[in-house]
This record gives sequence, C-alpha cells and structure tokens, in this order.
Amino acid sequence: MSDEHNTQEPVMGTTRRGFLRQTAVAGASLVAGATAAQANSPDPLIVEQQDWAREFGDGVDAVPYGLPIRFESDVVRRNVEWLTADTTSSINFTPIHALDGTITPQGCAFERHHSGAIELSKADYRLMINGLVDTPLVFTYADLERFPRETRTYFLECAANTGMEWAGAQLNGAQFTHGMIHNMEYTGVMLSTLLKEAGVKPEGKWVLVEGADASSNGRSIPLEKIMDDCMIAFKANGEALRKEHGYPARLIVPGWEGNMWVKWVRRIEVGDQPWETREETSKYTDTLANGVSRKWTWVMDAKSVVTSPSPQAPITHGQGPLVITGLAWSGNGAITRVDVTTDGGKTWKEARLAAPGQKMALTRFYLDINWDGQEMLLQSRCHDETGYVQPTKDQLREVRGLNSIYHNNCIQTWWVKADGSAENVEVS
Repeated sequence: MSDEHNTQEPVMGTTRRGFLRQTAVAGASLVAGATAAQANSPDPLIVEQQDWAREFGDGVDAVPYGLPIRFESDVVRRNVEWLTADTTSSINFTPIHALDGTITPQGCAFERHHSGAIELSKADYRLMINGLVDTPLVFTYADLERFPRETRTYFLECAANTGMEWAGAQLNGAQFTHGMIHNMEYTGVMLSTLLKEAGVKPEGKWVLVEGADASSNGRSIPLEKIMDDCMIAFKANGEALRKEHGYPARLIVPGWEGNMWVKWVRRIEVGDQPWETREETSKYTDTLANGVSRKWTWVMDAKSVVTSPSPQAPITHGQGPLVITGLAWSGNGAITRVDVTTDGGKTWKEARLAAPGQKMALTRFYLDINWDGQEMLLQSRCHDETGYVQPTKDQLREVRGLNSIYHNNCIQTWWVKADGSAENVEVS
C-alpha cells in the first residue's frame, strides 16, 4: 500500500464544477447529480397539483411520540441469528449505511445485553457505592438528579465490532461489519462526583461495577479512569434512556469497549485489585496466534469505514458527482484526518471533516468526486490526535494472527462495480 498523499483531481474527463456547468448550458436541470430532465418534457410532479397539496395532512396529535415516515421504514436495526445462542442475549446492528451526521437516534442504536433488557422504574432504582470508601452510600434516581449535571457526546463500540472480518470478508454491508456502534449525547452525573461524596480511601485502586439485570455484567475498571471521565448517564440525545440502553441509568466509559458500559448500574465497589470476573477472563480478551490471550485491552483504537457507497448503499444515480462519506473514531482522542482511496490504497486523497474531531466521538467525513463509472476499491484510513494511523488487516494479522474476535480496527474495502453495486472484499 502506498502512503503517498495524492492531491490530484479524480480521474475524470471533467470536474464536478465543469459537469454542473455543462449540464446547465445544455438547458437541463440537475437534481443531485442525476440525469437532467429535458425542457420539452414537463415533469408532472412540478407542473401538476398533487394529492398532498389538495387536502390537510395529519394533525399534530396523530402520533403522540414522533416516528419516522413510512418511506424510511427500512432504516432499522438488524440481527444476525447465528451470532448468539438465543434472541434474549442477541446483538443487533445500527444501520450506519443509511444515516448521516454523527448522532445516532436511540431507536436505531446498536444494543447488546447478556440476559435480556429489564424493566426497572425510576422509583425502584438504587445505586450503591461501597468498599474502600469512608461512607458507603445509596442513591435514588431522584438523588442523582440533584447533583451537578454534565452533557457529553461519546461513541460506544462493541469490542467484537468487525470481529467477523478477522478470517476474511464476510457479510456484505457496513451495518453488519461495523454496525456494533452508536454515538449519542449523554446527560448525567460524573462518577467522580459521587465517589468524592463517599470518600475513596487511599488504598482504593480499582472499581467493580455491577448491573441490576440477571447477568450483572460485572467489570473491573481502574479507579484512575473512573475518576477521569466516567459518567452515570440517565439521558441520551435529550430524552430518557431507552429500556434496552439501560433505563433509568447506565455507566459511560468514554473510548473503552462497550461491554464496560454497564447498563442498569446498581453497585460500585472500590477495591485494591481487579475482581477477575467472568466477563474479563472467559470473554473480552484477545487470543493471539500462539494461544496466549491478552487482557485489559479496553481502548478502542482509531477506526473508520466508508458508509456510502457500500453494499447496502449502492450508487443509483449513474456517473457524475458522487459523495463518498463515512465515519471515523478513536478511543484515544479526537480524529484529526481521514484519507480515502478509490484504487485500493495505491493513492490517497484527504477527505473533508464535517466538523473538527471530538474526543471519543464519531467524526463524519466526506470526499466529493466525479465518478466515471469505473470500478473502485474504496477504503478509508483515519488518524487520531496521538499520531496513530489506522492499520491494514494484514498489519493486524502479523501481530494478532487469526484467532482474535475483538478489537479489529482494520481498513475496510468495498469493491464498487461499474453498475454501482458494491461488495465486501479484501485487498493485499
């Protein structure tokens, strides 16, 4: 793969601006880069009155809680039936190929739970802090609401996101290869605030976090991380957490693997060493080629993916202006740059970031090209503020082998064909 930073115009007979100018001169109207309508063929949707303009639409009380219009009914989370033993402990995937911007609607956001999503009311909710503290405490939901509040945006990514790709290109579609992720604006209380209220003893170095569900999903977390940026969140995107996302309160662990973001959080115990629970020994470790497993690999390293064009978002408008877009993120900080290649890594062009990268949050990128109908091998490669550059799959395999499940942050390739369809492939 070449690291040359290519600043040349895309290989086309005309630039985007030239394409638009030529189309206008031809006396046609360009609609989002699609084939222009001829002036001698009036469009009935323009010149004729339509049904929706002849009568009143729905009233404001038609649906008390707003829902997407029926034309967007395909933008939904999807499961892979064989991925888990049963539907109760299932995983579903965010439709990242059909979204834009960076904020994931709660109704579209990936979810994973180990013993089913429970119903726990605010009135029945309790959060205990005990262990190596001066004063063990129990908070009600109403208590949490009285503490100073913070609102921050973070991504949550399952450690197994893209895990199926270790052995080779698998399911076709960004939703399935990279959809175990969401990015939401969380509101809640800094966990450091609550622990300071209890008073952490000097020998306290670790924290055990447990959930109220049957699995409890207990996880050991270093106290340093807990006191740095972890939150107890009770709102997401401005509204209460959904049941499947831990209503009424969950733990937020910015930049670290999603299984540590304990839902329905009920107890926080301060200790002097890790607890070595099931979820941090039998699972969520990285098995290397020699059979040895790494643990405590919490951080989700820098990663990106082109979401469109992709297998679930093919090119349908034909040749001409084309917007290539995708997402980038890093558990080590902010994304500073994303490069995109259309030739499988031979040359790269810097993409445009929709906004400056935020720490531990998704960043949207765009690259505007003029597509001539030729096949493309689309990839994206991101850089974060630490200087880390997203690796290729071969580079990861050299270190980790093929036995891993978790923490696959490799460069992803889509083979875009001449008809606009796309396929999940590997290049070497």
